[in-house]
Amino acid sequence: MTALHPVTFAATDIDAIKEAEGRLAIFVPQAGTLDVTARRVNRLTRGAVARAVESEAFEKLDEGKAMNLAYPVNVAAEAVIIVKLARRPGVSEARKAGATLAKQPGSSALHVLCGNLRRAEEVAFGYALRAYEYTDQKTAEKTEPSGATFIVNAPDEVTPAFETLKAIADGVFFTRDLTNMPANVLTTTEFASQLSELTSLGLKVEVLEEKDLEKLGMGSLLCVGQGSDSPSKVVVMEWNGGAKGDKPFALIGKGVVFDTGGISLKPAGGMEDMTMDMGGAGVVSGVMKALAARKAKANVVGLVGLVENMPSGNAVRPGDVVTSMKGDTIEVINTDAEGRLVLADVLWYAQERFEPIGMINLATLTGAIIIGLGHENAGVFSNNDALANAFLKAAGAEEEGAWRMPMGKAYDDQLKSRIADMKNVGGRPAGSITAAQFLQRFVKPETPWCHLDIAGVASVKSETEFAPKGATGWGVRALNRLIADNFEGE
Repeated sequence: MTALHPVTFAATDIDAIKEAEGRLAIFVPQAGTLDVTARRVNRLTRGAVARAVESEAFEKLDEGKAMNLAYPVNVAAEAVIIVKLARRPGVSEARKAGATLAKQPGSSALHVLCGNLRRAEEVAFGYALRAYEYTDQKTAEKTEPSGATFIVNAPDEVTPAFETLKAIADGVFFTRDLTNMPANVLTTTEFASQLSELTSLGLKVEVLEEKDLEKLGMGSLLCVGQGSDSPSKVVVMEWNGGAKGDKPFALIGKGVVFDTGGISLKPAGGMEDMTMDMGGAGVVSGVMKALAARKAKANVVGLVGLVENMPSGNAVRPGDVVTSMKGDTIEVINTDAEGRLVLADVLWYAQERFEPIGMINLATLTGAIIIGLGHENAGVFSNNDALANAFLKAAGAEEEGAWRMPMGKAYDDQLKSRIADMKNVGGRPAGSITAAQFLQRFVKPETPWCHLDIAGVASVKSETEFAPKGATGWGVRALNRLIADNFEGE
């Protein structure tokens, strides 16, 4: 799995700047005033920094962006990176500045001269998040990243603050790696194996095999994977960091490791992207890893349904009727609407076994949500205003786009079936909403619940602020914050 680039913190040493090899980074606010470390770099480079800061190019830079001085004189460094940033930046600006540093050219060691910059740990977090590249399937010789040393006035204060953020970044990387993995590598068995290794962090991990799922009556989930040679599984991850006996909060993820559409076969163009159809399970996995790594003081359970949707002589057919764990019958109209069939049983199982105080499910569920919200926001559907608002607040704080969508009886009526309790699709109109209405049928009225449709944000074709193109890890930061702000004890 992809490791974070090394990040260390060291005390400010003005005299060491001249001999520091690699790259130097300094921070200069809009006004152009230089702090102690920037003034030293300016003197050493015979005024090059001051000339750059006085230039029109610096004036036009957005907050958090940078300009480079290549091969400056009188210092050992091969480049000086000048980042425009206030001395007391907000969290967002600090993280974006860190991401900018991660995108600068060069692979040599980076020395970030922070001095008394406020929120240096957030700058380091932004750097860590953006310094990601998925290379597991490439054969070129891999070199260990040089990483970054953040030179600060009070390393003993900044280092502990970064440790919590580092745990979150690790969770984001885990989600990205899982989502980027090709389907012949990340089979249902390999996925379960990766999650089982999280026991080293203190998670309790249980893998339910097909025979277990059959005994539980998970006919809805099992029908999705019956056309594949890969066995269907449900993995349960428990983190018990809160008060003993307190009911947990539940996270549930759709883990379709590859989605052909089944008998309702998808078009060939773009089908290779369906390796990311386990993105919801990937986010749940990353959140659980982050919670365990930072020793969250909360009880949280993560459940993921792992299946592969393939066409074969044994595959579920349009028109088949299956029986869910809840006991409701479902007429399968479209086998490409498989994620909701997986989630239906896992949602019901989570409530029956854990009686959670609330639950959130995540899924790359519908193309319709991309039509509605593009790649900027996930769709948020909920039966509980308090939980929905708490998540939206957390997502907003982490700048992970999310937008609440409507639900209602008229949409629910689109799921009526002539021969079963419901259909698995409600037609083209409001496709993401009818999918949410389907899931709500497997949520007990007393259980606060949110459904997050992340089809547009889990993996993208162009880079984002904190990730290269491909898997984003969207949701790990927001859900971690939701747990921290609402469900952790003192």
